Amino acid sequence: MSTLRGVGGRLALALLVVVAGVLGIVYLIVVPSYQRSLQNSELRSLETSIRTVAIPNYPVDQVEYAKQAYADKWAPVVNARVVVYDLQNEVPLNLQPVADSADESDSSDMQNDPVANAAILRKTLTHGTVGRGGQKYAEVAYPLNGSVVLLSAPLHDQLKTVAVVRRRVLIAGGVAFGFALLLGYAGAARLASRIRRLEVAAEQIAAGNFAEPVVDAGSDELGQLARAFERMRLRLSQLDRARGEFIANASHELRTPIFSLSAFLELLDDDTLDEATREEFLAQMRGQVDRLGRLATDLLDLSRLDAGRLSVEREPVDLSELAADVIRELEPRAAALGQTLERVDGEPVLGRGDAARVVQIGRILVENALLHTPAGSTVRVSTARDGGRASLTVADDGPGIPPEARGQVFERFHRLNGARASGSGLGLAIARELADLMGGRLELDGQDGWTFFTLVLPAEPPDREPTPVEARGRSVST
Repeated sequence: MSTLRGVGGRLALALLVVVAGVLGIVYLIVVPSYQRSLQNSELRSLETSIRTVAIPNYPVDQVEYAKQAYADKWAPVVNARVVVYDLQNEVPLNLQPVADSADESDSSDMQNDPVANAAILRKTLTHGTVGRGGQKYAEVAYPLNGSVVLLSAPLHDQLKTVAVVRRRVLIAGGVAFGFALLLGYAGAARLASRIRRLEVAAEQIAAGNFAEPVVDAGSDELGQLARAFERMRLRLSQLDRARGEFIANASHELRTPIFSLSAFLELLDDDTLDEATREEFLAQMRGQVDRLGRLATDLLDLSRLDAGRLSVEREPVDLSELAADVIRELEPRAAALGQTLERVDGEPVLGRGDAARVVQIGRILVENALLHTPAGSTVRVSTARDGGRASLTVADDGPGIPPEARGQVFERFHRLNGARASGSGLGLAIARELADLMGGRLELDGQDGWTFFTLVLPAEPPDREPTPVEARGRSVST
């Protein structure tokens, strides 16, 4: 019973029901139709015989011996039993055989034959089938001057043929049913086995085991489902690795400043520490606290991005003015590091995006350039419009990024070695995802000793004047 509850058992049962239904329909159509065809063929043959032989040769002399001689003579010719009836009375109708070609002297079985009665009542040629003595007969009758000529032929041979056909149909049906049973069971078992493999694979994935690939070579729906499971497995495996790496890296990034702060606190407990050294330690501790704050902010942004809870606006913004805001904010830091932060002046460039997120991306790109270039380097911020593209570019003439590392700089926690290689390694990953949210993208290029990070956004029509809030974007915060 449990087998029938499974998909394989149900499919096998459904196949058997379909096969049984088809065989039943074939039997109901073929056997009765074939039987009717044979009966009609015999009736047509008798009709032809009575029209062409029996009626034209009917004796003019109405005496019984003449009618008997007529029946005996023409019965072999028409290959049927010839019976002649005389009408005894009309009410009630009473037809009595007066001549019979059968060898039996008793013709009582032919009294008031229904086909003969119908012929005398209709006064026309009549045919039909009757049963007598457990046998079935085809009969044709024709009324002649108060008499009726009846041709009766047994349908034994025809029914025997029908029985043979019926038996062969049943045998063929049984063989087909058995073959369907084996085929259905084998096919259902194979299908159920594939489904069970998918079930096991799904259980493995649900348990967090992503090592075993989901393989199904079929091209049907189950094969497509297996390939969808495989894509899901690969994606979940990547997410699981990314989650593990994220936790490990985040733990490392948090542990480093915490250990540093702990060490400085122990040193500050030293009574022999001079004031200058104490101030230096306090400055370094403030730097570690700032680092922790930035890391916490970056992790919060990433969690919002991953959860889809970070929303951005898509409104007209002036990239030139927003670039100026970023430069004014970071110029003191660039000067302290001995670097030059320049703005390439140009016409206002209107794009569609979120002013706060554009400033955040610009700040990430400029800080990244300042962090990875030595003193004396130049960092340039420019904006441009090219057809339907509005762009903000941050370029530096530092050591650059190796070509083999350019595909990794946007990954989380990935950091390049540089003059001051510190930070969380999350800035460029956040910048790229913010750009994607605004319908733009973040591009990396390098040429002639310069490295270019470009934020590309959809451009606004040039004839539109920005509002003061759109132009300045100064009230935004990150």
